[in-house]
Amino acid sequence: MAKINFGGTLEEVVTREEFPMEKALALLKNETIAIIGYGVQGPAQALNLRDNGFNVIVGQRKGSKTWDKAVSHGWIPGETLFDINEAAERGTIIQFLLSDAGQIAAWPTLKPFLTTGKTLYFSHGFGITFNEQTGIVPPTDVDVILAAPKGSGTSVRRLFLQGKGINASYAVFQDATGKATDKAIALGIGVGAGYLFETDFKKEVYSDLTGERGTLMGAIAGIFEAQYEVLRSKGHTPSEAFNETVEELTQSLMPLVAENGMDWMYANCSTTAQRGALDWKKKFKAATLPVFKELYESVASGAEAKRTIDTCSKPDYREKLAEELKEVRESELWQAGAAVRALRPEKNKVEASMIN
Repeated sequence: MAKINFGGTLEEVVTREEFPMEKALALLKNETIAIIGYGVQGPAQALNLRDNGFNVIVGQRKGSKTWDKAVSHGWIPGETLFDINEAAERGTIIQFLLSDAGQIAAWPTLKPFLTTGKTLYFSHGFGITFNEQTGIVPPTDVDVILAAPKGSGTSVRRLFLQGKGINASYAVFQDATGKATDKAIALGIGVGAGYLFETDFKKEVYSDLTGERGTLMGAIAGIFEAQYEVLRSKGHTPSEAFNETVEELTQSLMPLVAENGMDWMYANCSTTAQRGALDWKKKFKAATLPVFKELYESVASGAEAKRTIDTCSKPDYREKLAEELKEVRESELWQAGAAVRALRPEKNKVEASMIN
């Protein structure tokens, strides 16, 4: 492992130098990796593993849209694509990549196939951490591991195709064979991680749920809406309000932060922008810190897990989700966004289409 200084704290991480692809392939050469679920993370991890030379099969419900999606990606029914039961039986490493609600529903079917010496793999600590609510309690004679890419399945696949990688965490919940840690790292390397940092199942899900509800999705969407509404109420056009709220952030500033850090981005903006950002940053931190503390406590108490399970398990969840997303999509903010995206240079549109 490499010791890296993260803001004054030394942390051990695993890079491709310490654990090259050749080592990962050699470690798992006799394993059959069964991907259960082909929705969000499943396609990216399955395709990346296959492209890297691992022995991969996919388990999915026959006749479903995701079955057809798998076929379109080159998985062959009866050879590399099976129903969930057969894939779980054939697999020695079972990557359980259904949604959290889907895992709860499928667990009674999957559990009998977790025979001695097999490996159960997650990319999210939800099912194990909140097992009193999910009922997911693995047998004691199997390895239970986690490799969690820090991005959507779309990003995991896109960055892989670009010859890059996305950071990932890894964890071991149960080591029945003595090889669980190496398996977790090998699979993380196999799915395309740029580097891996160690965590545990509880920390992974606590940080993940906080991040999704916070700066990654919930908080940023709320901030977008608030600023856009203020600008529009003061007479700014939809185009101006959207560009100053979303477009400049996503297309100009955040790529600079990703490449060089926040201080570099500040240093390469106008002095007016620098001064205003540094002054108002403190006000936004003071305003939002109590909200983030409340959010973390809601995650740690299990309240967020309960709400997720209760809501996502309802038979009409997807219909109601579609209504909520329709409301977002048809809001003036994101209608303006659609118009702005359509006006981007043709090269950007082609690159975006290659991702989907």
